[in-house]
Amino acid sequence: MSEYLPAYQGSVTKYVFVESTRFTAGDLALKALEVAEGVMIKETCFGFQVTGTKEEVDRVIEKVRAMDPNHIFVKDRGFPPGDPRRCRANLGGARPGFHGHEFELTLIRNISKGLERVEKAEEKGEKIVLPEKAEQKKLDARRLKQLADVEGP
Repeated sequence: MSEYLPAYQGSVTKYVFVESTRFTAGDLALKALEVAEGVMIKETCFGFQVTGTKEEVDRVIEKVRAMDPNHIFVKDRGFPPGDPRRCRANLGGARPGFHGHEFELTLIRNISKGLERVEKAEEKGEKIVLPEKAEQKKLDARRLKQLADVEGP
């Protein structure tokens, strides 16, 4: 196999996800395009991805997240766009990380609700009290074997 040489050396790529009743993925991508200077923006079904220098990417994300910080989330992309080791154009089918994004989108709704709850409590001057973590008992090996036998082939 030949040595991999990245096309965009020195760049970073981040995903921006939206879970908002106020903004769509297109709204976020448009805002990103308005403030983008020297970065690549690609709109996606969940928001957009942005590629460029770390400083420029962070600046774009800061401007976009200011629109609705409790409903806009950011995640690093592990491989650069077009990387032949991961690109679906080379592999066929959905990009390997897509199904992970799909699952994460089901979770961020709950995170948004939690962030809103904390924000409202802080506005009222209330203290957020987290429930104590229950002590977990270790599962006895014999009990584990019993459970495995019940589930058997």
